[in-house]
Parts: sequence; structure tokens; C-alpha cells
Amino acid sequence: MNLYHARDTITAFIRARMSESGTSGAVIGLSGGIDSTVAAYLTVEAVGNENVLGIMLPVQNLTPGYDTDDAADIANRLGIEYRVIEIGGALHTLSNLIPDYDADVAVASGNLIARIRMCVLYYYANRMNRLVVGTGNRTELLLGYATKYGDAGVDIEPLGDLYKTEVFELAGFLGVPERIIKKVPSARLWAGQTDEGELGMRYPDIDRILRMVVDEKLGMGEIKVQGVPVDAARRLINLIRISEHKRRAPPKAIVRDGM
Repeated sequence: MNLYHARDTITAFIRARMSESGTSGAVIGLSGGIDSTVAAYLTVEAVGNENVLGIMLPVQNLTPGYDTDDAADIANRLGIEYRVIEIGGALHTLSNLIPDYDADVAVASGNLIARIRMCVLYYYANRMNRLVVGTGNRTELLLGYATKYGDAGVDIEPLGDLYKTEVFELAGFLGVPERIIKKVPSARLWAGQTDEGELGMRYPDIDRILRMVVDEKLGMGEIKVQGVPVDAARRLINLIRISEHKRRAPPKAIVRDGM
């Protein structure tokens, strides 16, 4: 990857989307992880630190304190204004309102957390006439590894054409602290959750297969020749297929053509 080209293309993209939307800045959720950190670095470079607000949204007894500390450190390094808003109270209130709420249903409960975070980010974006900058990468978007109307509920996805391994590469180029780069990726939506653990594969292996399937459009026979387990490739292909709805606007029934 040409890192200079990637940086310049993404920063130009952020500036263009902000200009065409008539907004005056950006709001970004900072988790202390690699994706939000790289997105924040690029957004600051694109529009200036005075036009970027970082928001940390930890959940008590779930979000490690070092994640919030890392996110605050990144905000201070970049010189951006930030807020730390603990959303455990909001989660408690909502869960009490839902008669059938079950905290042991990890995915549903985790998605509720992601959607609370989206609401807070958009409150500030609306209040300040700013865009919500997403932190999703190409790997996650292709696999549907995001919460619909949660972390996928954003205005722009600056990292959306970069595979996860390329985000790591760009992070080093941008000077992101080593501890952020080495941190195990996790959405922190339930205890013990890690991205690679949930996906069942390491990101370098995932990205290698996705390049073959999506970019090179290799058939299963050709992929097998490359030494890739067929069941792994089929699993990723299935994830792409069943998550298509996350990458499109909600479909509508077409009535007028038959009128």
C-alpha cells in the first residue's frame, strides 16, 4: 500500500464530505483502539484539531480503564476537545424498560450498547452541526462485523476501503503509539470479547482470504491451491452474503411500476 497516497486520499475525502454537507466539524467515538485512533489522526489532519470532538463512551464494569486512558491520551496528543460519558446508567434504564431483557444474550445486549453510543454521538453532531466520523474498516464492513444503527450508524467511513491489516500499517506510518497498535482488537461489547476470537480467525488470515475472494475474484479451486482451508473461505463468503443488508439502504417494495 502506498501510505502517502492512502493518507492524502482519505484526508481529501473527509474535507470534501464535510464541505458538501455544509457541516463545520467532526464528532468521533474514541475507544482507545486502533481504528478510532487512526480515524482521529486522519480527521485532525484533514480539518484541524479545533474542529474535531472526541467522545469516549465507556460502560462501568465492562470497559477497561486503560482503554479510556488510552483514548484520552490520544485526544491530548492530537489537541482535540473530548468528553468522557459513562453510559452504564443509560443501559440500565433501557434494560429495565424491556420486559424480556436478558443480559446473558450477549449479542443483543452488546448491540444495545453500540446503539446507545450512536445516539450520543449524533446528539453532539446535531448540536454542533458536525459529521459523525465512522471507524469501520474494509474487513469489518465486508463481513458485517458491525452493529446496524450502532457503530455502523455514521455519516462517513474514512477507513472503509482499508483492510484491518492495512489500518495497522497506516497507524505505524502516522505515528500512532505502539501500545495502541499492539492492543488486542475488541469492541468491548461483553466481557472477554475479542474481534479475532469472535470471528474465529486472525486478521492477517481473514484479509488474505478476502483479497482472494473480493479483489482477485478467485474461485474455490484457485483459493485451495493457495493453501487456504476451504471451510475458512466458505465461512467468510457466507458472512459477506448474509451481511449484505448492512451495506445497503433498507429495501422497499416497488408498487408504482405496476400501477
